[in-house]
Amino acid sequence: MLLNRFQKKRKRDQRRKVNNACLVLLAFILVLVFGFISSNKTISFKKTKIFNFEVEKGQSVDIIAHNLKKEKIIRSKFKFKINVLLLGKQSSFKEGVYQLNSKMDVKEIIIELTPRTILKPETKLTFIEGWNLRDYAKLLEKNNLASSKDFFGLTGEPLSSYKNNLAKESFYDYSEDFSFLLDKPKGASLEGYLFPDTYNFYLSASVDEVIRKMLSNFDKKLTLKMREDIAKQEKTIYEIITMASVVEKEVQSEKDMKIVAGIFWDRIKNKQALESCATLAYILGVNKAQYSYEDTRIDSSYNTYINRGLPSGPIANPGIRAIEAVIYPEYTDFNYFLTNSQTGETVFSETYQEHLDNKNKYIK
Repeated sequence: MLLNRFQKKRKRDQRRKVNNACLVLLAFILVLVFGFISSNKTISFKKTKIFNFEVEKGQSVDIIAHNLKKEKIIRSKFKFKINVLLLGKQSSFKEGVYQLNSKMDVKEIIIELTPRTILKPETKLTFIEGWNLRDYAKLLEKNNLASSKDFFGLTGEPLSSYKNNLAKESFYDYSEDFSFLLDKPKGASLEGYLFPDTYNFYLSASVDEVIRKMLSNFDKKLTLKMREDIAKQEKTIYEIITMASVVEKEVQSEKDMKIVAGIFWDRIKNKQALESCATLAYILGVNKAQYSYEDTRIDSSYNTYINRGLPSGPIANPGIRAIEAVIYPEYTDFNYFLTNSQTGETVFSETYQEHLDNKNKYIK
């Protein structure tokens, strides 16, 4: 009897110890959980910073966490994923573009990215490589996203005639948020920096949101390695984008772009005029197979026939191929080129006489 009582008491003590251990463990887990939830501060900024963050179709929580950390919206991917798990939002993320701000904590970000209602109506617009600000404004106006006046009010006025050599200063200084604009001359527009691509915009998006999304895309495309290589060449980003805009308008293939970039950089090195027909097209607003002598004499800082060096600014918004071609050109023995008016093929030549012969042969 005494032995049975002792054994029962021993079992009760063991159960009590197990229960106490479980309670301690549970308390520890609760502390961790509430610790994660209550200490979900995002990266702090001196003033509120707005982020346009995109979730693509089929992206996993891990990829979303990685992108948020990469964009410096959150501090910890681990805490983000733990909060997603605790909130039961693993499969609730919806594709779309979301506006986040630096005052949100992790929980608020997750709730914003996992809406219960259908996403706001969107429209998909494609901006073509080589389009200028006027082309952009027309497309935005056509789709009721922005008037030309409001768009130019933030980007700055594009060139409107050959007498208008400098654009008006843009209304907002976006260089506060985009460092690649720091070497852009004061008074120059955002021509060249609104990256050509296909975008999804909310129909309710503001002009500022539209511009920021394009600038953010440019910021991603121009990699750190590219920026370092530009600096090593003792060039500015503005010079690179200006040259890339000319190359973009002159030729079509990636290989031709690299060769033409080499020809143009050589001309600048040798203090020759670029003599780019693309700059005349920008000034006149007309594309011609061949420009007249009078056209080449137009008084404009964009006219590369009468002015040596680069035009006073970009003449279009170049794509990544043109930008890379200008940073990493191919130097050859060619000194001249033209476009076959029948096939669109680029025809290169080494001597001026050969170039004249090609003109007679290929330009009709």
